[in-house]
Order: sequence, then C-alpha cells, then structure tokens
Amino acid sequence: MASAIEIKRFEKPDELLDMKEHGRISIIKMADGTAGMHAIFEPGWTWEADEKPLLGSPDSCPMRHTGYCIGGQLVVRMIDTGIETHIGAGDFFEIPPGHDAYVEGNDRVELILFGSPEHQH
Repeated sequence: MASAIEIKRFEKPDELLDMKEHGRISIIKMADGTAGMHAIFEPGWTWEADEKPLLGSPDSCPMRHTGYCIGGQLVVRMIDTGIETHIGAGDFFEIPPGHDAYVEGNDRVELILFGSPEHQH
C-alpha cells in the first residue's frame, strides 16, 4: 500500500474544458482515479450553450455532481420534472444526472466538484 501523499493544483489541470469568455472547468485526476474539478462560470453562462457542445450534445448533463459552491448563484433544472434549484455560496450539493443549469445574476459562479473513481465523466 502506497504511503506517499499526492498533491495536484487546479492551475495545472490534467484536462481543461474551455468555454472561452463564459468560463472553464479545470479537472485534476489523482492516481486512484478520484477527480477534482474547479468550475468557473461567468455571468451569461448556460449549460445548453456553453458546455453541452463540449460533451457531444447530450439531451441533458449525464454526470452526477457532488460539490461546494464558493460564490455566485447557479440555477440547476432537472429535465424530467422541470424543478429548479438555486445553489449559492456556502452550499454543499449533490446533483443527479439529467439536468441543465445557468448562472443567475451578474456574479461569476465558482464551484469545487468531487468525483470518486467510478464517478468519472
């Protein structure tokens, strides 16, 4: 069993989803497959316009997200029910697959997302 401590930084991600002026998601992957993501969504960002094309245009986001909101207001809508949930600074959340989202207001949204090895996109 390895006893080394592994450290990575979002400034040097393993992958980057670049949404140009609307934001980015920096993805780091640890040796065991655990992932961490730092998402920044600028005012005007929508999943439909900015992230959906980068994922191959699925009907809704196919990923489960566990994370923490550092700042801003994100509205997440479950496609099957149409129910919208507002996520804001200080909220720890679990979002099931089958959603879309958008930034509400004039502040950037900043999130830290966690993924277990079997939880990858």
